[in-house]
Amino acid sequence: MRIASSQPLRVLAAIVLVAAAASLPLRSLLAHTIPPANTTTSFVIRNARVFDGDKFLPAADVSIENGLIKAIGKNLKVLPGTKEIDASGDTLLPGLIDSHTHTWADALGQDLLFGVTTVLDMFSNPKFDADIRKREAAGQNLNAADLRSSGTLVTVAKGHGTEYGILIPVLASAADAQSFVDARLAEGSDYIKIIYDDGSAYGLSIPTLTKEELTAVIAAAHNRKKMAVVHVGSQSGARDAIEANADGLVHIFEDAPPAPDFAALANQHHTFVVPTLSVNESVAGKASGESLLSDARLSPYINSQTAGNLQKAFPRRPQSKTEFANALAAVRALHVAGVSILAGTDAPNPGTGHGVSMHRELELLVQAGLNPTEALRSATSVPAHAFALNDRGRIAPGLRADLLLVKGDPATDITATRDIVAVWKTGAEADRATTRATVEKEKQEIAAAKATAPPAGSESGLISDFEDGGLSAKFGAGWSVSTDSVANGRSTADLKWIAGGAQGSKGALQISGVISDAFSYAWAGALFSPAPAPMNSVNLSSRKAIRFWIRGDGRPYRLMVFTKSGGYNPAIQNLTVATEWKEITVPFSALGIDGHDLSGILFAAGGSPGSFQFAIDNVRLD
Repeated sequence: MRIASSQPLRVLAAIVLVAAAASLPLRSLLAHTIPPANTTTSFVIRNARVFDGDKFLPAADVSIENGLIKAIGKNLKVLPGTKEIDASGDTLLPGLIDSHTHTWADALGQDLLFGVTTVLDMFSNPKFDADIRKREAAGQNLNAADLRSSGTLVTVAKGHGTEYGILIPVLASAADAQSFVDARLAEGSDYIKIIYDDGSAYGLSIPTLTKEELTAVIAAAHNRKKMAVVHVGSQSGARDAIEANADGLVHIFEDAPPAPDFAALANQHHTFVVPTLSVNESVAGKASGESLLSDARLSPYINSQTAGNLQKAFPRRPQSKTEFANALAAVRALHVAGVSILAGTDAPNPGTGHGVSMHRELELLVQAGLNPTEALRSATSVPAHAFALNDRGRIAPGLRADLLLVKGDPATDITATRDIVAVWKTGAEADRATTRATVEKEKQEIAAAKATAPPAGSESGLISDFEDGGLSAKFGAGWSVSTDSVANGRSTADLKWIAGGAQGSKGALQISGVISDAFSYAWAGALFSPAPAPMNSVNLSSRKAIRFWIRGDGRPYRLMVFTKSGGYNPAIQNLTVATEWKEITVPFSALGIDGHDLSGILFAAGGSPGSFQFAIDNVRLD
């Protein structure tokens, strides 16, 4: 996960905040978005080119029985009636492993559709993780990738990881390292993920652990025989983490070219690296996933929400030191030095999507100097070895039948991984056909929505200027209070017209209240519904941005924009709010939406418990 400030929040925070608020159980979210898997777990794949996780084998048969790989060889004998799949000309791979994601809602289902059968999460809700583990143990998660997770990350007060409106524990001192790590392990963390990033590479200044605290947390994890991996943003931070005996880095830096001794240092300490080049590319200002949308092998399976995110990049700050060429050079040097490279996407950061971005990550790793076979190892056997996942990552008798069948030969063209024939998790085939039909239907619905007339009264673009002494809106259902009370939270909000608006106007809308600590994802604020009925959607695709004036009490606020296609996942923009009036414009493109199905605009407080007060004025769509 990369640091952002006054820019769109990752979808991680959005789904945790709003899906939790809607009180939708995980099983409901999965059931309504990802079709069930085919539960047939015994079959034989014949005449496939086989990548076994290390090397390519000539045409061979692979038999699967009861969810495990039974045998590999020529002309395998199977029981009469066994399903046979002719894979002549195709390539069979181990299911891919994404070594850096942030998991929520149906993300694991999306992963599986694109061939990712195992996900290594690097910051998620421990309760979500626990529910996934229960489903996995009960055999109820066949339509989604398997999950390993760090749970709550290790950071300090106001450090990276605390900015998402999610109340999380923070490390107070090096002396607390062991108790802090033990608490994470008690929550179910499979490994410990540490933030060691002061934001300087991106032109920011953010609190982070001291080197003493970093060293203490890594030692505490090792005391419990657990791995410690570190989020870094700079080359100096990467060196500190390696010297502190981190097991792995879960980003590569791009603030400077790699020093001549950097790769040797990592190799000397046996530190593996998950570069997340897709996000490095987006941080440097280019939407890494945009090219995936024009690939006909992938686009029929990409829903509109993912498509919007793939077209995003991080806004580049004037003080940013990031250059994508530095990240590529660092990976190239590490690879030459023999450092283990693991493929990871950091989805769903801007420019990425769950599952689909693995195919861009493999392409970028080849661009960085790995050959296609080495890139495939980075997404199969190498992460399986690094994270001690001894039952997967290879095609061998007795291992899980987590498999990916593709057309063509990825040994000569790494993008052949995109031409997916079938995906199996423990022998159960993912239902990609239903997803393709659902995406096609969604595209038709979007086209129809864009053809509808915008709501009456929206012609000028003005929503509310609050000049009438009240809270009226020019169109839609108007303004209403929105709080976490729908999820049994106790935050409160009050909407009030006040005299004295921006630029000397007559009045403004004041939103005040209290953020409670009764709910982890607390929020409270003012919701504008553009349709005649609250949270129905309308076509405002002729508009390109939301513009408004805002002032407040200095605490963080958020703009949250709901769409029908986004469901319970609003696009979110952090707002820096001072005591003086400030005009802010948020382009739809920065939110990953086009306005064709807009259903709500929420100005909200969240994060730390306590009272809040802010005001908005002259809210309009440009």
